[in-house]
Amino acid sequence: MPILGGVRPPIAALVVLLLVVAALTMIGLDGIHSAGVPQAVSDGEQRIAADTALSMRTAIDAEASTVRRAAKAYPATGASTPATTLRALTSARKGILGSALLDPKNGKLLAVGGKTVQLAGVNVAKAASGHGAIPPRLVTSDGTRQLLYFAKVTLPAQQEDANQDQNQVSGPDRQWLLVVSEAFPAPRAYGDGRTAEVLDASGTALATASHGTATPAADSGLPSAAARAAKGSGQDTDASGSLRGSASGDRRTVAGWAQVASTTGPGDTDKLGLVVLTFRAVPATTTAVDYSGFALRAAGALVVLALLFGLALHFFLQRPLLWLYLSAGRLARGATEDGPAAWEELSRPVPVNGLGELSRTGRALESLRRQLLGEIGPQEFPVRRGPGYRALAAVGALVMVCWAVPMIFVLNRADAATAVSAPVLSVQQTRTEIASNRVRQSLDQLYADLTDAAASLPGSDRAAQKKVLRRALADHKQFRSLYLLDSSGGITLRVGGSPLRTIVHVPDGGGITTVNTSGRIPAIAAYAQVRTVKGRTPAAGVVLFGEIDVKALNSILSRPKLGSVWVTDGDDKVLAANVGYRAFQSLPDSGLSRLARATQGAPGTAGTATSRVLRTSSGPSVDAAAPLAQSGPTTRLGWHVVTAEPAAALQIPAVQAEQRTMLAGILGLTLGLACLGWLYVVVIRPLRSVAVLVERLAGGDRRTVLHPVNHDEVGSVTRSLELVRQALAERDRAARSGHVAEPFPSLRQTTLHR
Repeated sequence: MPILGGVRPPIAALVVLLLVVAALTMIGLDGIHSAGVPQAVSDGEQRIAADTALSMRTAIDAEASTVRRAAKAYPATGASTPATTLRALTSARKGILGSALLDPKNGKLLAVGGKTVQLAGVNVAKAASGHGAIPPRLVTSDGTRQLLYFAKVTLPAQQEDANQDQNQVSGPDRQWLLVVSEAFPAPRAYGDGRTAEVLDASGTALATASHGTATPAADSGLPSAAARAAKGSGQDTDASGSLRGSASGDRRTVAGWAQVASTTGPGDTDKLGLVVLTFRAVPATTTAVDYSGFALRAAGALVVLALLFGLALHFFLQRPLLWLYLSAGRLARGATEDGPAAWEELSRPVPVNGLGELSRTGRALESLRRQLLGEIGPQEFPVRRGPGYRALAAVGALVMVCWAVPMIFVLNRADAATAVSAPVLSVQQTRTEIASNRVRQSLDQLYADLTDAAASLPGSDRAAQKKVLRRALADHKQFRSLYLLDSSGGITLRVGGSPLRTIVHVPDGGGITTVNTSGRIPAIAAYAQVRTVKGRTPAAGVVLFGEIDVKALNSILSRPKLGSVWVTDGDDKVLAANVGYRAFQSLPDSGLSRLARATQGAPGTAGTATSRVLRTSSGPSVDAAAPLAQSGPTTRLGWHVVTAEPAAALQIPAVQAEQRTMLAGILGLTLGLACLGWLYVVVIRPLRSVAVLVERLAGGDRRTVLHPVNHDEVGSVTRSLELVRQALAERDRAARSGHVAEPFPSLRQTTLHR
């Protein structure tokens, strides 16, 4: 019967796996180098560019949506003229440079307003022929770059004659094409010394913004390099990357670029070919960090341990066990067969090799051989035992612990105060500021749109007002519900779901507020006053509220490698987050609460962003906090955006070395102990049981049946011992019956007969 498993697999697995861990230790630690600018800084600049591009994309998309919503909501009639329509659509907009109303069929100019709209190169008929929204276009007017936003204005069809019923029209609805030109939005630069540029497809800067001391102009090749990299990204619309600029003294320019394009399918900015480039000069490290020497020593020590383990187990366990397996089989054949071959098998003594259990089993087998030959009778063995293979396995485990524990808890420990460099900390703070600005942008836009909806309510009957609110709710998925409150705080008109909670005292003015301070879900709402217009029908209430879905805020907060992000109120209670949280809970670490409070400035000011490295149970954490807004309707809230990113997630050499050293120690300890445990379960423990059974058998116990458990060397020895037991039991029964006085001649007599 073939042997399955046995002593070889766990020994081979132990050696091979430890050698693999040694190789991984060498590869992992040898690959950590730090010279010049750390990779974490370059990666951080890339993500800052991507965050800035996202903010610009959001601003352009929001403006395009606003123009389309205004055109869609315009209450056109058959008597509307192009001039009055254009004036109604653009008079309240402050950022519009010029506007035009065109006939979409032939591009004929019907009405104009403000500065001349540059339409050269724009095929109006082709652009308006599609069924979807028309994306913005980038044009040059008077030497400056502008964005053109398009929207279709639908009007009732013209009457066939004056005597026709006024409610009856012929043919399809007419359409005009609204074109609005606005200044190209300038990017916002965050972080001292950083410059942000928006480039076109050729690398020409369309808009530039700087914060603090500007980066030297020696990096004039960065825009063209960023444009080439973006062009080479192919179909990847949200591509981004990092670049290295020139060095000046002990500082070097680090740049990041990102495309301003939609990441979730076709978007308004996809055809613009815009690229955001951000760059700043950072200190370059002059001391190179190299862990190759440590990697060589740690891996070499593990290789030596693996080879010593393999040799020790081979010479002290595997070979003696194989000899024992052969000797047991020889005794079984001698006990069950007849003829000279059987006598030959029994004539050779059983070698006693190995430690503990194997030497005991070998001595007992030798006693059984002599009992089969009739030389001696049952023999008792001393109860006192020497060290066995359990002790050998324990020594092996102890040696593995001595190698692994320093790797896990002592060696290459990263100092939280020095491991994270100032540029890395600055990147986290800058990205937190950008995240705060994105939340502010979203809330400001919701408030502005709610204000527009409130302005359109007076002068209409209740049904028309409800239609306005339904259209606003459909256009803004971030709202859970829209409702009007009267002067006593009662709801007079509502669309959407039931509010989580309504405010008791009707506020003045407008802005963003939290309606509750406890509960399962934060109730956050935008509100705007509904003005009474003389001569027009008043609205059904005095304040329009839009309850904001907190899930919409949560979705804004998720950005790659920004870590955990929380939005907290003025009391540092969590309102929204990109990780699991309970409404109005405290921040998960008191250090984060102190960090949020540190952003508070003088009374009446919004405060400034701050960052620091905090030590947590899982290692250093790069944390930052920024006030939500310095202007606009959210200023009075006192909210903050707080972020925490484990330093292990960033490519910081000291932290990488700590994590990989710990991982090597954990892998080595786990695999080593697992293989030793495997060896104990399949070999050592069964071998201890066999040693006890064979000593009992040699001591005269012929009743205990020996059952093999596994198909391996120990199982084969057990089967052979069972055959020997049966032969001895048969001889004892024959001796008691008086048929055979001596079943086997002695070895000496056998030799004389020959």
